[in-house]
Amino acid sequence: MDVVRPEFVPDPSLSTAEMEALQRDIADVAVFDDDHGVDPAAVAIDGPVGQSTLGEAGDGAADEPDADRPLVAGVDQAFVGDRAVSAVVVLRGRTVVERAFAVEPTEIPYVPGLLSFREGGAILSAFAELDADPDLVFVDGSGRIHYREAGLATHVGVTLDVPTVGVAKNLLCGTPRESLDRKLPEGTRVPIDADGDVETAERGTCIGYAVQTRQYESETQYVNPLLVSPGHRVGTETAADLVLATAAGYKLPEPTRVADSYADELKSEV
Repeated sequence: MDVVRPEFVPDPSLSTAEMEALQRDIADVAVFDDDHGVDPAAVAIDGPVGQSTLGEAGDGAADEPDADRPLVAGVDQAFVGDRAVSAVVVLRGRTVVERAFAVEPTEIPYVPGLLSFREGGAILSAFAELDADPDLVFVDGSGRIHYREAGLATHVGVTLDVPTVGVAKNLLCGTPRESLDRKLPEGTRVPIDADGDVETAERGTCIGYAVQTRQYESETQYVNPLLVSPGHRVGTETAADLVLATAAGYKLPEPTRVADSYADELKSEV
């Protein structure tokens, strides 16, 4: 998969001010509305919880039950010392049709809001190894829920010009309309509004959702929601719809769950 906007390829040698300026430029061209052909119903993973299975790369024969379903990629990262291990897994339904990875040095430390300059290069290198052309990409990281509306999912999505959804575990910025410090029923979505920390969006703009994909039945335990936001060419509501449709009984949507497992596998090999 080729880079479409080379001017946005993350450069860790930039100064903090230059990185932030580039993120504002990315946010200017990012599309936070639906500009894709992916119906959440077409990617929904139903039935009992089960392990996705590895099939033939690029397999999509007409007589296969999932042959007409969109290709959905999941991206996750692992770290070995000062190296980032980026894993990309492409699924059609629950069938893994291709996997790719890249290992690159992390040239800068983690800085909140500048994650794409630490990890983005490895992710783009992994995508360069793919033969498949995904219809949709789930990224383990923020999209529009970001200080400059240009989190990792947005940076990757705009650079590759591919529809992306950001799926984060922690809230970077923005204000939930309701408290998240409680047990939310499965399927709940709580809007996250831009606040004073989001410099590129009008205060009160919905920039994403806290999405409760799974919940314990226990009264004493609860699962925290995911923080879901559009990366590029996906609307805010649709991003939440897509994550709920692909959760498949787990907290994480299936594409990033399988990518996470692959990243752990690669980490042990590296």
